[in-house]
Amino acid sequence: MVIETATAACSVALLEGGAVIDARHEVVGRGHAERLLPMIAELTGGGRADAIRVDCGPGSFTGIRVGLAAARGLGLGWDVPVSGFSALPLVAARAFADAPEADALAVVMEGGHGEVFVQCFDRPHRPRSSFASLRPDAALAAIAPELWIVGDGTRHLADSGRRVEARHPCAADLVLLTDEQVALPATPIYGRAPDAKLPGAR
Repeated sequence: MVIETATAACSVALLEGGAVIDARHEVVGRGHAERLLPMIAELTGGGRADAIRVDCGPGSFTGIRVGLAAARGLGLGWDVPVSGFSALPLVAARAFADAPEADALAVVMEGGHGEVFVQCFDRPHRPRSSFASLRPDAALAAIAPELWIVGDGTRHLADSGRRVEARHPCAADLVLLTDEQVALPATPIYGRAPDAKLPGAR
């Protein structure tokens, strides 16, 4: 089973043998905690699977924590392994699948506090470099002018004159990723330092 809650979208999917058996996908904004478990329950067999994959980020701090908590709880209850993946290659993989003519693209996702997460990929969804959390103007400067830009953070670049397309990650698209990309530790990838700071020594 796949859990995707790192963005405004909330989606789950049941996979078997590289095929999608059942899936649910909704753009819920901040409603992940309320929708996730009911969506899982709606899946065939209540979503029961022999492994769980969960989006670890980067993305919404709250969304990431909701997804990880559910994955860990179900993994413990069902006695199945839990591993992670990142939304960035997930979005890239779907975009490449939808646009066979594209050899490279950039994924730009909402990062909070006026920043976006940005990472460039070569076909079939091979990262060119590590992702970064940047102000939109810095992100645009880091993306080669010829690259198509996709993701849920593209609204920040809508007036750039570049080719942009808004996209949310979808759990069912996990079938497009490699085994290595879905075997990350099930721990948060926040992508930037937390807002809260420990008090300084007195």
